Amino acid sequence: MKDLEVIHSYLKYQASRCFDLLYQRYSSKIYAKCISLLKDEALAQDATQEIFLKVFLNLAKFGEKSRFSTWVYSITYNYCIDYIRRKKKQNAIFSDEMEKAPDLAVEEVSDKVLLEMEIGQLKRVLEEIPPGDKAILLMKYQDGMSIKEIAEVLSKTESAVKMKIKRAKAKAQSVKKELFQQEPA
Repeated sequence: MKDLEVIHSYLKYQASRCFDLLYQRYSSKIYAKCISLLKDEALAQDATQEIFLKVFLNLAKFGEKSRFSTWVYSITYNYCIDYIRRKKKQNAIFSDEMEKAPDLAVEEVSDKVLLEMEIGQLKRVLEEIPPGDKAILLMKYQDGMSIKEIAEVLSKTESAVKMKIKRAKAKAQSVKKELFQQEPA
């Protein structure tokens, strides 16, 4: 059965096996996203359960305006980013770089810069940039999401998403230069 058929069946008959099927399809994907953003297995497991609770409680609100997977991804992303923000506030080190005023002078960084980075370097760079920047780059390049899909997940306009991607790439390039300065030949 396709996701929409499973959802309609669940909403109509309250059949728990339908929700179990959705859980089987999406739990590992949600867990993988949580672990990549939260960087802690126990937190990621707890987050996966919390996210499925949100999905379960809000399933009737799924408006089919996007794919179910996009809707679930949106809930996952927002849950993890909210958790990270709360944690930073609690630690009194809160500095939300995602909401800075637009920097119109951000230089365009080609996709080639990111795609040609060695795996080890890329992992290190992704660990150093803010979680929101990391998430948007992973959505675009790892998950292959379109600008439109990312905009839906983030509840932003497509142009805002393009600017966030542009800034995140610039930040990644800057961090790479800092961490792996080329030694003169």
